[in-house]
Amino acid sequence: MSTEPETTEDAEPGTPGTGQVPDTVGGDAGAGQTSGAEGAGQDPEAEAADAGAGAGQTAADAGGGQVSEAEAADADAGAGETSGTGGPEAGTGKTAEAEASDAGAGAGQTAAGAGAGQTAEAEGTEAGAGQVSEAEAELRAQQAERERIEQRKAEKKAPIESGTKLSGKAADLLAAVRAVESGERPAATVFEESRPAPRRPAPEPERRPQPVAPQPVATSATPAPEAVQAVRRVLAEGGAPELLAPQVAAALGEGADEQLRADPWQLLRTPGVRPEQADGFARSLLGAECGPDDERRGRAVTGWLLEQAALAGHTALEMPALLAALAQRGVPEPDSAVQDAIAEGEALVFQDALEEDAGAPARPAAEGDEEDVERPVRVLVGLERYAMAEESLADGLARLVNSAPKQDGSAEDWERAAGAAQGSAAELIRAVARHGLVLHTGAEASLAEPAALLTAAGTLGLRAWAAAHGPLGRNRFAALLRRSGPAADVRERADGTPAGPGDAPVATVSGLLAGVEGPGRDADGALDLDLLVVLDAPQLDVETAALLTESLPDGARLVLAGDPAVLWSVGPGRVFADLLAARICPQVASRRPDPGPLGELVSGIGIGELNQVEAPGKEVVIVPVRDAGEAVHRTVQLVADSVPRAIGVPAEETQVITPGHGGAVGTRALNAALKERLNPGPGRFGGFDPGDRIVHSPAPGRALPGRVVTADAEGLHLSCEGETVVVPKERVEQSVRHGWALTAHQAVGSRWPAVVVVLPGDAAQALSRPWVYTAFGRADRHLSVVHGVEQALPRAVAEVPAKPRTTRLPVLLAPQISGM
Repeated sequence: MSTEPETTEDAEPGTPGTGQVPDTVGGDAGAGQTSGAEGAGQDPEAEAADAGAGAGQTAADAGGGQVSEAEAADADAGAGETSGTGGPEAGTGKTAEAEASDAGAGAGQTAAGAGAGQTAEAEGTEAGAGQVSEAEAELRAQQAERERIEQRKAEKKAPIESGTKLSGKAADLLAAVRAVESGERPAATVFEESRPAPRRPAPEPERRPQPVAPQPVATSATPAPEAVQAVRRVLAEGGAPELLAPQVAAALGEGADEQLRADPWQLLRTPGVRPEQADGFARSLLGAECGPDDERRGRAVTGWLLEQAALAGHTALEMPALLAALAQRGVPEPDSAVQDAIAEGEALVFQDALEEDAGAPARPAAEGDEEDVERPVRVLVGLERYAMAEESLADGLARLVNSAPKQDGSAEDWERAAGAAQGSAAELIRAVARHGLVLHTGAEASLAEPAALLTAAGTLGLRAWAAAHGPLGRNRFAALLRRSGPAADVRERADGTPAGPGDAPVATVSGLLAGVEGPGRDADGALDLDLLVVLDAPQLDVETAALLTESLPDGARLVLAGDPAVLWSVGPGRVFADLLAARICPQVASRRPDPGPLGELVSGIGIGELNQVEAPGKEVVIVPVRDAGEAVHRTVQLVADSVPRAIGVPAEETQVITPGHGGAVGTRALNAALKERLNPGPGRFGGFDPGDRIVHSPAPGRALPGRVVTADAEGLHLSCEGETVVVPKERVEQSVRHGWALTAHQAVGSRWPAVVVVLPGDAAQALSRPWVYTAFGRADRHLSVVHGVEQALPRAVAEVPAKPRTTRLPVLLAPQISGM
């Protein structure tokens, strides 16, 4: 039994956490296989492995690089159940009627939680940079230097191919294979890099490149059979599992076998492979030539550490943290290894000025300042992919903040619309009337305010749209819009077909960017809208946020709305939190609390308090358990019997949430038990039967709940929130899994009438306030907590907030925003 926490948030800022990953090289034949569906929506920090300070533990299934979450083990807790929630010493009691016969009297437990982590959609592409800033000029200079280095190497006919880690076909194939294998890095965004299109002509001084809609990962990126066979021979020669060949061939691109022979440490570019495993492969391949001081090893380990940091949510690492991590990995001269990686173009270095007053914005130098006056700087090292995305995002946000929004409607019309609204909804409308970028914070009930904004915008003639994290959130908000009144007119769907009476101006973020949902794009490639409200904004990583901002037409308004207390994005960055801290635009905090005992409970958790709440309607039920077997038994009983009978919520509307995939009480074990009870069958279609509840992961960070309809030669036919999806049979194993039980990261952005949160005893080490808040907050009417973590729960809520992430967005924004 292994441990798979769903977070390494306990890693210090700028430092990847430590972790354990089963051997990939020299391991069993199954190494390198991953489950993309399990990776969907999980914490990126779970893959921050073994670099620098931090105590998070991670594991990858069969060495495939899957970001897995905390495996549940035997729990030790009192017996009995109680209605409501309170401190650990809450009194005894009983809850759901059907549970009384199975639970002995015992101490009531408080609400419970488990492992921390972040999730969100991680789709998007690098949008091109706008005006050439100092940071971008630095990046371009480094790129030019990289080209000169490559030319010099070619002239010397060096046998070692390097300097191509983040560019060209190899990088594209790496992104593609990550989508195919999905699960090695739920925390990452899969996108297809493209050159910025020429800026479209406009009279304004601030210009931006034409946005390019993201393209789906093409199956043609799969390496040719002969290339895979060539790599297979090299792997066999070095004692590595031959089943890694497709992943290696895809990651390294053309001539992968030759690259691997010339530099065996290139194996580290394969998801799930660790430095010690690559070392063993190199020793077998190079023999006496292999040594820890090999410069190829230093470069490869540097790149690997930066990738792990990105999985942990950092867009860059501070130089001291990176050097310490390299030393921990046995690199004799860490500084030389970093400099070599920078010279080869495999990493970029930044020097960000620090202000004496912590948190104060950068002050532009006056003409009379002495040039020799030194200011403290922070030296950071990062990957080009995230550096360019963060730069592009800063440019796009600065454009929105510094430019006046398009004058749609008079000031009197906007004020009239605000006057018709109430409270903070009126504040939101007034802020949007005058500003191009507005932040809105609040919990589930606060969604009524963005809905009021869209309704008001529709009456003013604006083309207004909202974008949610996933299909469940999209459908819920669409229903809210229909209840609140007529919204903006939707004349036709994204595919050009006429809109129906039930159509609302709401899409998913991924669907909006891909062009399959939403208003589509205008002739210049920008989104054809005047106002975009992004719900679930904490789930935006830097790449997705960059593409969204660069996709907005000139004069458009952007509202980022969300609950800052939930888990952060799966991909690198903390966009919403950075913007809230930077205070570069109006912020409207909702004063609309979530109602009832559940609202009271979750609101208290958000401020670090686990309060006792009265639950006369059995809105909150605590089920203490002693061990893993009892936890599984209670969970199945709650879903199949107690909740439907005592609460009136059927099993198909009840969602189980647990900290991890593996272990005795992980999603795999719980889904197996729930399938046996709710939809038994032989699993004729790749382990699935018609009627099975599933979660489909079309790309890392995305989790689409649905059901199996049938299967045929085309693949597995699914119904996901009313949409028909056909998954090719070769993709089923990687992208579809049973969905009666999910992790909190897969569940974020969605809500269900009833939720059963399962907290095994060994989840205590992974508990955090954001995880507990997110898991408990998925319930609409009823929450049952299968509780085995005892005092770890209130301690986590009170003492374990989200860990910071190292990002550059505030520094990049400061010189571009007037008044900062």
